[in-house]
Amino acid sequence: MRRLLSSALAVSVLAVSAEIVAAEPAASFYAGKSVELVIGYPPAGSNDIYGRIVARHLGKHIPGAPSIIVRNMPGAGSLVAANHIYNRAPKDGTVLGVVSAGIPLQARLGQPQARFEPGQFIWIGRIQSSSSVTMVWRTSKIMSLDDAKRSEVVLSATGAGSTGSLYPSVMNEVLKTRFKLVQGYKGTHEAMLALERGEAEGHSTTWEAVKSVNMRWIKEGLIRIIVQHGLNRAPDLPHVPTSVELATTAEDRAVMRAIMGAAEIGKAYFTTPEVPADRVAVLRRAFDAMMRDAAFVEDVRKVHGDVEPMTGERLQELIGELEAFPQVVIDRVKVLYKE
Repeated sequence: MRRLLSSALAVSVLAVSAEIVAAEPAASFYAGKSVELVIGYPPAGSNDIYGRIVARHLGKHIPGAPSIIVRNMPGAGSLVAANHIYNRAPKDGTVLGVVSAGIPLQARLGQPQARFEPGQFIWIGRIQSSSSVTMVWRTSKIMSLDDAKRSEVVLSATGAGSTGSLYPSVMNEVLKTRFKLVQGYKGTHEAMLALERGEAEGHSTTWEAVKSVNMRWIKEGLIRIIVQHGLNRAPDLPHVPTSVELATTAEDRAVMRAIMGAAEIGKAYFTTPEVPADRVAVLRRAFDAMMRDAAFVEDVRKVHGDVEPMTGERLQELIGELEAFPQVVIDRVKVLYKE
């Protein structure tokens, strides 16, 4: 028993020592430097709001305390940002990114505009899962998803690469709804303003985007949530069905699960391929520490968000699981992405 305890202690000491050794060169590397955080969306949307909270808090947890500089890079549902980080950004740990949770699946499907391998990004950590919703304005005659199967519903949308465009398109094919997308809005914030301006009847976006940007809509009953998108119902939307639940065949449900699994990726942050291992370790542990930082948690709660962390290691595994979907499911999902 003494030998076992001694061995366990020795392993623990070695692990801690290894982290300290790894942190030392990373600390000297990051000291006095700036880290760029590329947000694949324009200002004012939920990804921008959360990204700026990360920028305020992450640096103090990285040895050397680098400053975090935000750079908005919208375009093609955040594919522009993903391509930039993979192909053009320095591969040294000085560039981080956050893009649409649906981007890794698009790359798995061979989306021509996706010029990257999602599993080669180095995933740092997740703030929270990202359940999405489809909502309509209070003046709409649409009261439920069944109504959207009988009548055309005009939804504002950003780019074809966004989940806000994908999810309604998938529902049209699998659930036989009649959503009509008006694309081209410069971000979630602009797309949601289209509802107030009467340019569209509804919109699909993340639930946290609605809560962080337009909580007033919820409190004043200005919108109706007719369906949510994720593998599970959001805790604060217990009576709203998920699009996965509404699929009627096993294959349809598998297709919906493959697509809606983006909710598990959620608001996840990554860096470029080829970053040295010591810097990867430092970035991941800094992100984990930020998740436990009371000031960070409070800032997230101020925008009506929750902290549901996932480590970079688990995220890396989750992205890798995209390779495990049966080909018959992937083939159907490919068709849906093209429509």
